[in-house]
Amino acid sequence: MGELIYTLCMLTSLACTWLLLASYRRTRYRLLFWSGACFAVMTLNNFLLLLDKVVFPTQVDLLPWRQASALVACLLLLYGLIYEKE
Repeated sequence: MGELIYTLCMLTSLACTWLLLASYRRTRYRLLFWSGACFAVMTLNNFLLLLDKVVFPTQVDLLPWRQASALVACLLLLYGLIYEKE
């Protein structure tokens, strides 16, 4: 059951990435770019979670990589929110 949930979360993040970046290409509104970049890294984070919990549950600990990718995702969105002007 966990595999399904992790996969659906990853696919949802990927769909959000695709929609945000497609909207950015249409409108060139920079906050959409930073939001799309954030969700792209969140997709990577969810993929690492799937690898960590399902594919390599006992062999490899990917927690530091997952935490680093979550931090990068938050920092990308924070940068976009703070430094981008309309």
